[in-house]
Amino acid sequence: MTTRPGPRERLLDAARDLTYTHGVHVGVDAILKQAGVARRSLYQHFGGKDGLIAELLRSHPGDARYRQVMDDAGEDSRHRILAVFDELEAITQRPAFRGCRYTSADLALTDPAHPAHAEVRAFKDGLHDLFTTELTGHGHPAPDLGADQLLVLVDGTLAHAVTRPDAHPALAARGMAELLLDQAGS
Repeated sequence: MTTRPGPRERLLDAARDLTYTHGVHVGVDAILKQAGVARRSLYQHFGGKDGLIAELLRSHPGDARYRQVMDDAGEDSRHRILAVFDELEAITQRPAFRGCRYTSADLALTDPAHPAHAEVRAFKDGLHDLFTTELTGHGHPAPDLGADQLLVLVDGTLAHAVTRPDAHPALAARGMAELLLDQAGS
């Protein structure tokens, strides 16, 4: 017998699914219906929809996914970074691909005080740190700047693939990442 997840987990699962498919402005009623919970549960666990969205972004395993892809690529920093773009190619070609949930949320939520903005920033800062560490290990002359450049490539890939998936932006970005990595030998 399997145990049904509690209301908190069901709310997070429903929000994770619905906000990715329909955006962060999906109605609370749709989330509650899919989760099979009462409105009271939303307020008890998250204080409201804003808290739910922020927790969804905080608890999403986004940076862990990047780390896993890099770890699976071995020890060589060049291979580890390029593996990210290989994975992005696979992700962006999936029929259900809708872009980066973090960037989408950040752009859709116009209130600068929305708690989700801090979660997006923490996620992007974590990726920056991950890339900085890899570029430092690779011997890049400016690992902090290089990490910024890699983030532009990742963000650009995820955005461009929404509107032009047949252009395979991850492959184009991979080529640019190779050029960035070649700077370590210059």
